Amino acid sequence: MVETLATSAKHFTIVHVFDAPRADIWRAWTDPDEAAFWWHPRGIETPRESVEIDTRVGGSYSYTMVAPDGSTYPTYGEYLEVVEPERLVFTWGHPDRPDEPQPLLTVELAEHGDDGQQTEMTFTVRGIDGKAGDDDVYDGWESAFGVLDERLAA
Repeated sequence: MVETLATSAKHFTIVHVFDAPRADIWRAWTDPDEAAFWWHPRGIETPRESVEIDTRVGGSYSYTMVAPDGSTYPTYGEYLEVVEPERLVFTWGHPDRPDEPQPLLTVELAEHGDDGQQTEMTFTVRGIDGKAGDDDVYDGWESAFGVLDERLAA
């Protein structure tokens, strides 16, 4: 289930409920083996060898998405806040363009449902004006969350 909470100039929020405990969703965000499966929209891949994650305040992550035509999309960011298993705040940008403004991403995870077997994720991007149907950042993340749903169901 995906719901857009806010879309305005320079930020958007997606709320997604996963059929998995919060610890599993935290691991999906912080374990390089798991991230490689879904840190990309459908139709693109993220090779495991490209994923590095150091989940601590001041730590960083990097990965490279590869499109079917061979185009690559390297990504890098730094963790500003890490509160396991509830909250991650990090920058998101291109590793070769450190002087460009980098959007700020916030991932908040809350137990959902009576049995704790679901997780409500509130995902906010600040610094980009995204909206459903943009065929870019918003749609890319929404697609990636669908890929994660499929991974969790497997």
